[in-house]
Order: sequence, then C-alpha cells, then structure tokens
Amino acid sequence: MRAVMTDVRLHRTTPVTVGGLQIGGGAPVAVQSMTLTDTADAATTAAQCIELADAGSELVRVTVNQDDAARAVPEIRQRMLDAGCTAPLIGDFHYNGHLLLTRYPACAAALDKYRINPGNVGTGRRRDEQFSTICAVARDHGKPVRIGVNGGSLNQELVLAKMQDNTDRDLGRTSEEIIHECMVISALESTALALDSGLRTDQIIISAKVSRPRDLVAVYRALAAQTSQPLHLGLTEAGMGVKGLVWSASAMGILLNEGIGDTIRVSLTPRPNGDRREEVYAACELLQALGLRSFAPSITACPGCGRTTSTTFQELAERIQGYVRGMMPTWRTEHEGVEEMTVAVMGCVVNGPGESKAANIGISLPGTGEEPTCPVYVDGRHATTLRGSYDELSEAFRRLIDDYVEEKYARKPVAAP
Repeated sequence: MRAVMTDVRLHRTTPVTVGGLQIGGGAPVAVQSMTLTDTADAATTAAQCIELADAGSELVRVTVNQDDAARAVPEIRQRMLDAGCTAPLIGDFHYNGHLLLTRYPACAAALDKYRINPGNVGTGRRRDEQFSTICAVARDHGKPVRIGVNGGSLNQELVLAKMQDNTDRDLGRTSEEIIHECMVISALESTALALDSGLRTDQIIISAKVSRPRDLVAVYRALAAQTSQPLHLGLTEAGMGVKGLVWSASAMGILLNEGIGDTIRVSLTPRPNGDRREEVYAACELLQALGLRSFAPSITACPGCGRTTSTTFQELAERIQGYVRGMMPTWRTEHEGVEEMTVAVMGCVVNGPGESKAANIGISLPGTGEEPTCPVYVDGRHATTLRGSYDELSEAFRRLIDDYVEEKYARKPVAAP
C-alpha cells in the first residue's frame, strides 16, 4: 500500500529497509499492527495479516512463541504472497527467540524483521549470550531487528542498581525518572551489543514503550537526543475504546509533531470478537490528522444536536465511511491521489451546505422541520438534490462518489505483463 507523503522529518534517522519498505531516513512514518490469532493456525493468521494490510497496515507482526508457531511462519508468508500481499512480516520473540530462530531456519528466512525484548531474553551473562544469538541469526539472514524495551519487562538488575545508586548517593530522583533513564540505557546498550554481534546500523530499529502518555513523551525525547536509529512509537497497552484512542493520540501526536518517530502502532484492546483493523484505522487517522500522511478519503460529519433529531445523517455517515474503507484496497491500486478526497455528510442547514461545499463531494441532509431535500455539492457547486428513503439516499450518494472517483482521479497505468 502506498500513501501520499507530505512529511518532512525533523529527527533524521538512519534508513533501515524492512522487506523492501524503508523505515527512517526521511521516509514517511509507517503504520504497523499485530495479529491476535494463534500463529500456529497458519490459514487464520495469514487471513488476518492480509486483512490488516488491506486496511492500511504497512508492516504486520505475529507472535512466535512456540515450535508450532515457528513452523507455521513460512506457510503464513506464502499464503500472504499467494494473495498478492507483500507487507513485511515481523516475528515477535520473547524468552525463547534464540532457540526458535536457530531451530527453525525456514522461519528465520521467511520473516522480514525480528522483534527482540532485551528485558526477557535471560539474565546476566545468559541474557547477553541469548540476545547475541538472535542478532547473529539476523546478521546471517540479512534481516533487521527491532530492539523493543518495555516498561513492564525492563531489565530488573539495571533498575535495582540505579535505585540503589540513587539511595546511596542521596540523588533525590523519583522512581519514574530512574525507570525512564533505565529504558534509554537498556535500548542504547542493547544496540551496542547488537552492533558487536555483527549487525549494521542500517539493520536496527529501537522502541521504548511504556503505558502512560507523559512517560512515553519523556522517554522518546531522551532517546531521540541520543541515537540516530529509527524509532518505533506506541504505548505498551493503550486500553480499550475511547481511552485507548485518546491516550495513544495524546502521546504520539506530541512526538510526531516534534518529528520523533518512524513507525507507529496504536495498541488498542479490542472488544470481544471486535475488529482488529480498528488499531490500523486509528494509526492512519492520527498521521492524517497531523498532515503527515494521506491514507484514505476523509469523511466529515457533524456531531448532531437538537436540530438533527433524525438518525439518518448518522447512519449515512457510518455507511459511507464503511463503503470508502471497503473500496480503498481497489481504489488505491487504480486511482492516483484518491487518498486525498474529502467527503462530507452533514445533518442540517446550519453548517451542512458550507461544509458540503468545502468538501470534494458533500451532502446536506435536512434537520428537524426543514424541507425534506438533500442538496449535494461537488467541488463547491450544487450538483443535484436527492430525495427518498434512507436506502435510496445511500445508494444514490454512493453512486455519486463512485462517479467522482472515476472522473477526478486518473486511472493508474496497467503494468505490462
């Protein structure tokens, strides 16, 4: 998937190539997501990888936690390729990554990147040895790694040593400040160890995830000041629904606006049987809201008030947003620039005509007591007026959007066979 680039990176980082996708070095901030399927179920996991990629995820991560999962990775990759999905596939390793990657070389070869958490690959000397083993596999297979430090699984030996030093020297530092420092130290020391193990600087991405927005901002500001490696942003666990969205946006929005961050993930907790693609949509919307990327047409809809007692405009806005999302896998391959289209679905005469005129294509539905007509504006001009039932309005407006896409966004040339 390609998105329009309008980003000028302020924090320049070393470019790292992940499965053909450039991360850092001035490249657009990339969206990442992670499956929640059992990786050993290759068919289901591959289907979710494809679904996430179609939604806008430019890198897809799977957990590789046991032998069956490692054995399934090559099949997952092949199923993705057979479906035409070329999104880089990342393996997430904890505790036993050094064993799985050496035991299953086909898994190591099929993955485009390995994610390592230095806080849980062992303790003491064993930690360094097992971390180095993973780096050596990456070196031998020519793969990049992400060194992912997490606040919840930080090297406790380092934390205890820093806490004791704070007490012994009466430095007066808070535990929060010490944890932040330890995260940065762990990330930088692990990067140095990865380089000593034979990896190049253009094979290393770093993350330092925590759960609270203010902590994330503090850690990444410190990290960005001390390294030129590309940085992956995200809260360790953002939470569910509105809370997860607000916490993620408040932290990553600040950092991205300062030019810090090369890939992002919005780690939303899904509802039971919820749609995993929601975290992808959220990440894309965040980048689009900041003017850094354009992934899909923007749907503007009014919030509703006492003038809009009918739910028609809400239902229409939801249906149109779903329709646009569903069409984007096709549109983005066929129509140049369609990501920048704007659509408005408004609920009454107060802002309806104005917002509809400001969009590429917009419809203004009648509010309470207004004439039951729905003027449609195309590029600022009144194009037609729709009437009828909700289903009739929805179908007619979708046809108008289809016509606009065909007329305004040139078809991409078909590649020669």
